[in-house]
Amino acid sequence: MTEESNVRFTEREALFYHNTIRPGKIEIIASKPMATQRDLSLAYSPGVAVPVRVIAEDPATAYDYTAKGNLVAVISNGTAILGLGNLGALASKPVMEGKAVLFKRFADVDSIDIELATEDPDAFIEAVTLMEPTFGGINLEDIKAPECFIIEQTLKERLKIPVMHDDQHGTAIISAAGLLNACHLTGRKLEDVKVVVNGAGAAAIACTALIKAMGVRHNNVIMCDRSGVIYRGRESGMDQWKSAHAVDTSARSLEDALDGADIFLGLSAAGALRPDWMAKMAPQPIIFAMANPDPEITPPDAKAVRPDCIVATGRSDYPNQVNNVLGFPFIFRGALDVRATTINEEMKIAAAEAIAKLAREPVPEEVAAAYGMNHTFGLDYIIPAPFDPRLMEVVSSAVAQAAMDSGVAQKPIEDMEAYRNSLKARLNPTTSVLTNVFAQAKANPKRVVFAEAENEVVLRAAIQFRDFGYGTPVLVGRTQAVLDRLIELGVSNPDSYEIHNSLVSPLVPDMVTYLYDRLQRRGYMERDVRRMVNQDRNVFASLLVALGHGDALITGMTRTFAQSIKDVRRVLDPKPGHLPFGIHLMVAKNYTVFIADTTVNERPSAEELAHIARETAAVARRMGHEPRVAFISYATFGNPNGRFLEPIRGAVSILDADNPGFEYEGELAPDAALNPKVMANYPFSRLSGPANVLIMPGLQSANISAKLLRELAGNAVIGPMLIGMEKPVQIAPMTSLAPDILTLAVLAAAGVVG
Repeated sequence: MTEESNVRFTEREALFYHNTIRPGKIEIIASKPMATQRDLSLAYSPGVAVPVRVIAEDPATAYDYTAKGNLVAVISNGTAILGLGNLGALASKPVMEGKAVLFKRFADVDSIDIELATEDPDAFIEAVTLMEPTFGGINLEDIKAPECFIIEQTLKERLKIPVMHDDQHGTAIISAAGLLNACHLTGRKLEDVKVVVNGAGAAAIACTALIKAMGVRHNNVIMCDRSGVIYRGRESGMDQWKSAHAVDTSARSLEDALDGADIFLGLSAAGALRPDWMAKMAPQPIIFAMANPDPEITPPDAKAVRPDCIVATGRSDYPNQVNNVLGFPFIFRGALDVRATTINEEMKIAAAEAIAKLAREPVPEEVAAAYGMNHTFGLDYIIPAPFDPRLMEVVSSAVAQAAMDSGVAQKPIEDMEAYRNSLKARLNPTTSVLTNVFAQAKANPKRVVFAEAENEVVLRAAIQFRDFGYGTPVLVGRTQAVLDRLIELGVSNPDSYEIHNSLVSPLVPDMVTYLYDRLQRRGYMERDVRRMVNQDRNVFASLLVALGHGDALITGMTRTFAQSIKDVRRVLDPKPGHLPFGIHLMVAKNYTVFIADTTVNERPSAEELAHIARETAAVARRMGHEPRVAFISYATFGNPNGRFLEPIRGAVSILDADNPGFEYEGELAPDAALNPKVMANYPFSRLSGPANVLIMPGLQSANISAKLLRELAGNAVIGPMLIGMEKPVQIAPMTSLAPDILTLAVLAAAGVVG
């Protein structure tokens, strides 16, 4: 099951997402230096001839000298695209690119999408067979039944690399994990349960085969298709795959089959399970309604009839989501890491059992804090959340172990504990935390004021903020100008948006009174305040937040950061005892660096540097990292010495007296803070590894560094994030794109920073 929810968006927004920055969702990046002529000579001719000869002599070394061992092909012919049907190979490309992105995002598996323009199974099989030397694994996707059975089975017989049709086995593995836990909660044993499967397509047949392999008795499973029960002796609409699951039964309809059933597995169509039929089921029935995008029965409808039931669906807006992303990235990760020749039943069962066991484990405190996971094992939590960072370690290692135990691993792992540790270090926790931040915002939607709503980039972000369910955008601008731009962007009902025009707003008198009370002793007359309220969008937007008409503020696209923060500070104060400052995040594949203060304080004192260090370390922890703080300087431990080092040394002394609960060190040049080889020259340093929090000595160096990073690293930089204001305020760079604005708006709404 793919992730579905009640997210709404226009076709124009979806097309813009796939077209902006560069068309599509993937690109190829070299993993070796390519800067010099020597680099190119090693990468290609003549240097490349050396590994060519080695691989020719020993084909197994291809895993050592090429990307084969971490490369999976996502292959489709487009005959069963999502719920859209047979739209052809080319139309399937956006989906296959998306699958490739998920492989990388969740398990650091490189993936290439391949779309084959044929509906002939033999031609498809031949094409994939010819590609075996290129890839370490094959993920088949969106191929209709029954051809998908023939294709997968034949390829598994021919190829010596892992092959899996995820539409079948991904759903089977995740649903099996959920069933294990549902049975555990209700005191059932697999060998005793009676199961009704509604649907006889690829996923339904795979789910049925897997639960039988795990212990469910063949005669205890009744499968139904559009024509009713698949019983022994039925002739119409049958094939060899359906016949394999035919049983002796007098039931002829789904309603008949449900009499006394413990479990309903739905892989069919919306509304297929009528609520009144559930009354016939056994006590504490287990309902897996996995039709996509709308389930056979919704959890509220099921609970209304049977309050004692456990319900899972394929949707993210209900508990117990059956989501394939819990499985396929980590199954291939484990299979690739031991060079498995196949993905067998033992490996699939190991994955299901590992996922089930993880849901029963208490969520570690640090994981709960970083990822907002307050789940505990129970009726509404039988399947882990897709963003649980422990999946990488737990599932991948279980699959690798099963491959070794079943004899299909060509490169067994000698030290499993070291392997598990390497899996934990392979991904950057920030990416998972940000995924969860967006989920938190959706679960607790807020009103975010977009101060520059006439700007197309800002308005596009505001549209996405509402359409994706993160909250209500409060738009500031000239009413008709904003409405016209909403229409241009394809919004079907622009009048449904809340727009505030400072020239005609009935809120202005109260705003003037509030602001005049603040500014009358700072040289402002009442007429000056009224002019600001009427004419300055940042002042007006800040007042909306100050007076409770919005929960957070996003601005910055039309004015510099310095001007924007000056406008905001006229209305909003820092938190009591706090110092406003900015953080930039440098997010790479497996690490994040937090850089502060990059926006506000020109020359922080020792006390201010210590405060910035504490607050940035707290943000790092909320982002899933154990902070290692370095106070950055042009000098390392006084070499060379200079007059600007005293504030840094003072900040270190302040933290020495406070015992803040995180690692810190300074003064350090950037290489001594980040490069392990340079760090080795200072064995007395208190940092246990490269720093991930860099506290800059002054605004000049900090802002220059942050802007250089943004220009050179592009999408790898998030921020600046403004910390320390009494209300959540974020000021975006003037060069931001809509996704940047959206991220800052969600961060402000979720309260993760600020």
